[in-house]
This record gives sequence, structure tokens and C-alpha cells, in this order.
Amino acid sequence: MSGARPRLLYVTDLAYEARGRRYGDEDIRLTARLREDFDLALCHPRDTVALMDAFDAVVLRNSGPVLGYRSAYGTFRAHALATGARVYNQLTGRADMAGKGYLVELSAAGFPVIPTVDRARDLGRLPAADRYVVKPVLGADSIGLRIVGPDALDGVADGTVLVQPHIDFAYEVSFYYVDTDFQYALHAPDPARRWELTRYEPTPRDLEFARRFIDWNTVEHGIQRVDACRAPDGELLLVELEDLNPYLSLDALPAARQEEFITAMRASLRRLLSA
Repeated sequence: MSGARPRLLYVTDLAYEARGRRYGDEDIRLTARLREDFDLALCHPRDTVALMDAFDAVVLRNSGPVLGYRSAYGTFRAHALATGARVYNQLTGRADMAGKGYLVELSAAGFPVIPTVDRARDLGRLPAADRYVVKPVLGADSIGLRIVGPDALDGVADGTVLVQPHIDFAYEVSFYYVDTDFQYALHAPDPARRWELTRYEPTPRDLEFARRFIDWNTVEHGIQRVDACRAPDGELLLVELEDLNPYLSLDALPAARQEEFITAMRASLRRLLSA
């Protein structure tokens, strides 16, 4: 590391308008606290490669869907891997970081996920449903998601989209981890209002569910969010494992809990820098 204090390049898009979320506010709040331990500069994701070599680590936070800057992200990733740059989250993730194809893999392996296929030949693996969700393998933030009837599935599953039965779940719940340590859980009591979140006290069975996906993934340094839905039979099913730049919904937490999370993130960054 250079200098007396580690230098962090914090990647965010403060102007990105996310539905139901205030990316800029969260990153302003978080960087204000991280500056107590680190020398820190903010940059837009398209500027990362031009600046990153002058820093000890790159922190990817609320930088928006990679779809909006796919070429720049690809260049950044290639440069980081070639130079051995420290990146937070660590670029070893197998989940959303690599696209949503992992849902097909996990479904076929019997993990508790919403049944998912991406090929026409595998549609028979899905339970019968009145409606199906079709979304791009490389999608994010519900971009390109559509709901279709069974008769509209012909010719859809060509490897570029995921097909899942539409589930009338009771609610969604998210479990937040720093490295592999559980931090807090939030849930959306109304399925129609995904980002109106309240605190959720997970049961041991809930945490066992979430931990299974954290253990499956290969991120030792970073923040992960396990998103799940409560199915009609009462069991949790994975919706997605966000391991690239998960929004944290810190404003839904009391001040003391926010402080605990920031303390955990600081310690995690120090571990990355000393690795």
C-alpha cells in the first residue's frame, strides 16, 4: 500500500436513477464514514481504468447496472485481472457478477431456487403455471423482464433468456453479508413495493438457507446480498445472489445498526488491503 493511509477509488454513479432507491445518498453517507480510515476518491464507472492504478484498491458500489457501460466494465475487469489490482467486491463471484446463468445451474443441482431453465429442451423441467417470467441472462434491475403465458414460450428459451414459473410469493427478504459474515436482513412485506423495506429478524432456518448460497459462491472480500421470496408452501426460494454491487438499503436501518455494518466493512477492506 502507498503512503500512510490506504488509497481507495470508490466507483459509483451518483446520478443513476434507480427505482425506489437513492444510490447517491447511500454512497455519500458511506464514503463520509470510510474517509475516517482511508484516503478516498469517487469516480464514475467509465473512468475507473484511467484512474485505478494510482490507488491501493477499487471499491465497486452503487455504479448502476453493468448493461449501461458493458464495454467499460469489460475493459476494467480485464485490466484489474492483468495487473492484480485489489477489487472490492473480489472479481471471483459466480453469481450476478457473471450474469444470471447461475440460476439455471443451481436449479438443476437441486438448490432452493425458483425453478429456472434457459433452453427450450428443458422447459419440461418447470412446474406447470398460468404465467411465466422471462428475463435476459445478462439482465439487471428488471430490465427486459416480461411475463408471458404458456403458449408464448415456444422459441423463447434460446440460451439468452431465463424462464421461470411466476410465483405468487408472500414477500421478499434480503440477507446482507460482509465477506462471509451475516450482517442484517430486510424484507418487503408488500410484493408490489420491492424497495419499501423493513427490518426482518431471520430464523435459524432462514440463515441456514442464505448461508448455503454464500458458501457456494467464491467471494472472500466483499458485500453480498441474498434475495429470496417466501413461496406459498412457506419455504424460501432464491431470487438472486447479488455479488457485484448490491444496494444496501442502509436508510432502513437504525443508526446503531448502520454503524455496525460500516465497522464490518472497514475491517473487511483492511483485510483486502493486507491480503
